[in-house]
Amino acid sequence: MNKNDLIESIANSAQISKISAARGLNGLLSTLRSAMQNGKQVRLLGFGSFSVVERASRTGRNPKTGESIPIPPRRVVRFRPGKELSLKIK
Repeated sequence: MNKNDLIESIANSAQISKISAARGLNGLLSTLRSAMQNGKQVRLLGFGSFSVVERASRTGRNPKTGESIPIPPRRVVRFRPGKELSLKIK
């Protein structure tokens, strides 16, 4: 499912226009992005939680040449599914 499919599904299930559904989805994504950029965790009960974690620096390997290369530390988003989501997928 891509973003357009998701917008269409939201519009159908909520019985609203696709434009309204797109605004709602874009607002949600914007809010999630800004919260995580500020280091906050976002929890959606029944769905899961999004958090930002620090990855330590490490040494990687260039697959083409086999040369060792340093990979700098970075912040990444982690998603952990909630109980209800995990049980329904299995």
